[in-house]
Amino acid sequence: MYIPRFNAMDDPDDIRAFVESIGSAEIVTVGPGGTPLATLLPIVWSADGGTLIAHFARANPHWREIRHDAPFLAIVAGPQAYISPAWYAAKAEHGRVVPTWNYSAVHLTGTARVHDEAEWVREAVTSLTDLHEQPRAQPWAVTDAPAPYVDKNLKAIVGLELTVHRVEAKAKLSQNRSEADRAGVVRGLRAEGGDPDVAADMDRLR
Repeated sequence: MYIPRFNAMDDPDDIRAFVESIGSAEIVTVGPGGTPLATLLPIVWSADGGTLIAHFARANPHWREIRHDAPFLAIVAGPQAYISPAWYAAKAEHGRVVPTWNYSAVHLTGTARVHDEAEWVREAVTSLTDLHEQPRAQPWAVTDAPAPYVDKNLKAIVGLELTVHRVEAKAKLSQNRSEADRAGVVRGLRAEGGDPDVAADMDRLR
C-alpha cells in the first residue's frame, strides 16, 4: 500500500480498534491460472496479531483455488468519501485546489491455509460468534441451537486460517491540508450528505 508519511496509521492499538470496528475483510488470493479471486468475509484477528480466522461457504469455489500456504491480501476498508475542492478555505484564497478521496484502510498480507476439519471449523465459528455476541445483554451461543442443526450447517462451510506477516495501515484524512481546509471539509461533508464517519474521523485528528 502506498502510504505517505502524514497518512500513516502506526499505533498498533488504533489499527486493531479499526480492524475490529469493521469486522470483515476482502480476502484476495490468486488462482492457479493467475486470476485474482476475492471474497468478503467476517474475520477474527488473534490477540497476538499473528492470525486471521474466517470461513467460506462450501459452495463458494474460491476456497478450492487456495493452495497450502498461498499468499493472500486481506483488505479492511473503512469509511470513505469524495472531497470537493469547494470546501477548502484555500479555494477562496488562490483557487489552486482539486478534488480528492478520503478513506481509511488496513492491508494484512501473509499466507493462507484452508481447513476442512469439523472441529477446527466449529471453533472458528464459535470464536466469530462470541466476538460479536459478547457486547449483548443476552449473548447467543452456537450451543443454543440444536446440535444436529449446527452439525448440518458446519458441513456447509470451510475454514480459513490466515497467517499475518505484514500489516499496513493508512488514514487519508486531509492531514496535509491546513486547519482551515480540514474544518471546511468536515463542514462540507456534514452539510452535503457525505459520509459522517469520515467527518468524525477527521474531527478526531483536529
